[in-house]
Amino acid sequence: MSAILEAQGLRKVYQGGDGSIIDVLSGVDLAVGRGEFVAIVGASGSGKSTLLHLLGALDTPTDGTVRLDTHPYSELSPEALAAVRNRKLGFVFQFHHLLREFTALENVMMPLLIAGEEEERARSRAEELLAAVGLAGRMSHRPAALSGGEQQRAAVARALIADPLVVLADEPSGNLDHANSERLHQLFARLSREFETALVVVTHNRQLASRADRVLSLEGGRLVPPSGVESMP
Repeated sequence: MSAILEAQGLRKVYQGGDGSIIDVLSGVDLAVGRGEFVAIVGASGSGKSTLLHLLGALDTPTDGTVRLDTHPYSELSPEALAAVRNRKLGFVFQFHHLLREFTALENVMMPLLIAGEEEERARSRAEELLAAVGLAGRMSHRPAALSGGEQQRAAVARALIADPLVVLADEPSGNLDHANSERLHQLFARLSREFETALVVVTHNRQLASRADRVLSLEGGRLVPPSGVESMP
């Protein structure tokens, strides 16, 4: 399987308040194939969110390279990177970040409208995705009128609106109850199969990780195969 997202030798260093150097990532290598679902687990503070931010071009590594569809981020201008984030990457976070003054449909349409897509096409695509995530009857509702699970499913639809190559999710079910978490996990398991979108999920949730094609553990600043999902913290 050829890699659609690839990281080589990623290192991220921060300077502590006392001037000490904190090596969060110390040589991460990762290759994610088209349509592959990869779960990344690890202890709190191990650098999982930092890694996701580097993979999503939300931050730059101290050393190393990230390539999306063979193109290194380091060779792109800030404007080109912004276009990559908007059109080729989708993001789902623990908190949905829906705009409260807009309906679910308008929230999902937003990335395409920002990219200059015609409103009719953006609306049609948003309606299709909201129906796919089980929100066909809730499109006209604003976030405050949606349950937590519905809000997060709307956020997933928004992440898919531009037909991204990769969706990156950071603890997507961390703020949901068990029933809504399970429904979201089922949805993620479908994504790579039905949309052929690669999915990289950072999670502490054993049930979500068990649905992935591959599970990796971030330990000592590097990705390694875990001894088993049950060993997750």
